[in-house]
Amino acid sequence: MNSIDILTDLSQRPLQAAQALPDLSPEQLNSHLGGHPNSVAWLLWHSGREVDVQLSDLTGRPQRWGDFRDRFGLGDAGDGFGLGHTPEQAAEIRVDDQQLLVDYLHDTLNAFTDYVGTLSEEDFDEIVDENWTPAVTRGVRMVSIIDDAIQHVAQAAFIAGATA
Repeated sequence: MNSIDILTDLSQRPLQAAQALPDLSPEQLNSHLGGHPNSVAWLLWHSGREVDVQLSDLTGRPQRWGDFRDRFGLGDAGDGFGLGHTPEQAAEIRVDDQQLLVDYLHDTLNAFTDYVGTLSEEDFDEIVDENWTPAVTRGVRMVSIIDDAIQHVAQAAFIAGATA
């Protein structure tokens, strides 16, 4: 396996985990276990949004959110991606349709996988963000994107297990 094969495989893991979640009611999707601001709905929405926003930054292509924004009906609250959300802002992300959340994540991860297929091994070493020390390469950013999605879908699975 090379880097492209690994990232292609890895990029589908959060989706597989999201698809394996039990069917949740709107109340379960939007509940805040232990008063924590992140509900299952917020975690799945954020996973799709963070992939979408960061992939758009890498590729220069439009976000997939444009195809989903109206379906989510979150207004301006949905246009961010949740980084730095206050508990009040996180509470504004209420989604009653679990399949819509999974569909958006599916779409963004498929766009990620498609992008991976356009890259060469050398592309992973290109510096894409000099705002960090050390500067961030394309490969590091792509691992970070998927790692974040994996962590948040795992958190959603924990909450789903506790509330189902």
